[in-house]
Amino acid sequence: MATAKTRTRKTRLWFWSILLVAVLLGAAWLAWGEGLRKTGGAGVAYAARVGCSCRFVADRSLDDCAKDRLAGMELVSLSDDAAARSVTASIPLVASETAAYREGYGCVLQEWRD
Repeated sequence: MATAKTRTRKTRLWFWSILLVAVLLGAAWLAWGEGLRKTGGAGVAYAARVGCSCRFVADRSLDDCAKDRLAGMELVSLSDDAAARSVTASIPLVASETAAYREGYGCVLQEWRD
């Protein structure tokens, strides 16, 4: 039978284990996530413009355009808005950019927000 002292020790061990995991996950996110945020903005901007050109200039389906992704762009997802003639590329919780087709200009990115 467990005593109060044993339960307290187990509770304390459980608390410190959870805290250690949380700290390690936070440190990993800061180390890896910071680089992802810096390069993610440029990556999604590139994907949005290329995806928009593929979708509205080449008149291909978005699924067909997704096949042309470069290596390392697996986290980027594309979605289109046929009414606005635009494609949005995003990395969830990191970055999102939209490029819209303009007659005479092709696909251009929306104004960047800092």
